[in-house]
Amino acid sequence: MKVHIENIGCFKNLVDSERLLFAIEQMGIEVSFGRLLDFADIAIINTCGFIQDAEIDSSVLIRQYAVLKTQGIISQLWVMGCYGQKIGERLKKDVPEVDLIFGNFDWDNILIRLGHARSNDIDIRRHITTPSHYTYLKISEGCNRPCSYCIKPILNGPLKSIPMERLVEEVKWLVEQGVCEFQLVAQNLTDYGVDLYGERKITELVERISDIPGVEWIRLHYAYPIGFPSSLLDVMRERSNVCKYLDMAVQHCNPEMLKRMHRTMSKEELVSLLSEIRDRVPGIYLRTTLMVGFPGETDEMFDELCTFVKEQDFERMGVFRYSAQTESYSYKNYIDTVPESIKTSRALTLMNIQKEKYHSLNTSLVGTVQKVIVDCLSNGKYYCRTEHSTPMADPKIIVDSKRPLKIGSFLMARITESIGKDMRGIIL
Repeated sequence: MKVHIENIGCFKNLVDSERLLFAIEQMGIEVSFGRLLDFADIAIINTCGFIQDAEIDSSVLIRQYAVLKTQGIISQLWVMGCYGQKIGERLKKDVPEVDLIFGNFDWDNILIRLGHARSNDIDIRRHITTPSHYTYLKISEGCNRPCSYCIKPILNGPLKSIPMERLVEEVKWLVEQGVCEFQLVAQNLTDYGVDLYGERKITELVERISDIPGVEWIRLHYAYPIGFPSSLLDVMRERSNVCKYLDMAVQHCNPEMLKRMHRTMSKEELVSLLSEIRDRVPGIYLRTTLMVGFPGETDEMFDELCTFVKEQDFERMGVFRYSAQTESYSYKNYIDTVPESIKTSRALTLMNIQKEKYHSLNTSLVGTVQKVIVDCLSNGKYYCRTEHSTPMADPKIIVDSKRPLKIGSFLMARITESIGKDMRGIIL
């Protein structure tokens, strides 16, 4: 038997796929990952249904594999993850080639269907699909926050933190496999531990991971502004292996938008928090996510958001266009008033502001020497990152080197040129 897995969606999804890969391998079954290159008895698609674009991507991928089934390239098509759970049996009606649908965390039934008698969901081990020097560490699932546009609490339930001891053991095992850089990910990183320990434990978790020999970089993703623990800032400032980088979605700044989104922090509180973060962690790079086109967003509200972005001067930024999710509070209670063309235009406007930020920031770095990690070799050029860049999403430093560089090694590089979003450099 041969099983093939393809993943789509967030990095938490990727961690789930890696665990499934490892569990299947331990059963002695041949398994592959990524794009299907040859025949497979079973293809498993790990889907995402968080936003409309992800739903479309998941639907397209499933239909592509349905064609492969009709062509005899695969025998069975299984679907797991958010999208499959969201639309359920409707998917089988729309795509009759789908044989089985599993929920987000239905490990038992997937493995049992493959001939295993027990679940492997408590195993800390997984098959790393990223470059061997970095990986993603999922610290929790679910969320307790009531954001009106979000269906994650509906799909994944309330916050379920992974016990700290298990995470520490997982990191130790990953270090033994050669991983030195860890991206901590969660739907809401800020609230980690509230469900298990009765209080936020993200600071202690980061400290304990930071103490593990071999952990060179820790980077924090998807913090929530409300309830952000200031003690975490001390750890980021004082520990050299905790990157001065924080990914925290603010979504908007206009009071009415924040109210309608059920984001209960005021604009003034948000500005104060951002100021505190920069004051207490000098040199920090802030990454944020914004949403445009939320029901009721006027031109004036969007102009306010643009001014806010320029004033806060975020080093990294992503923008989502609002898409109504049928199970969400916003879908049930608000009319989607903003045309898609306006949403797209507003998103482009914000990203153009960010392009200017990248240019000015990268230009200011020309001539400086930075610690970098070597990510990969492509077309004769090495692609590197500083602590201020997360894999795949953020600016890279492209270097030529007459001597071979070890992938995953830390080196010093001098920045020589800004080239749009990225930079060029030389290894010292």
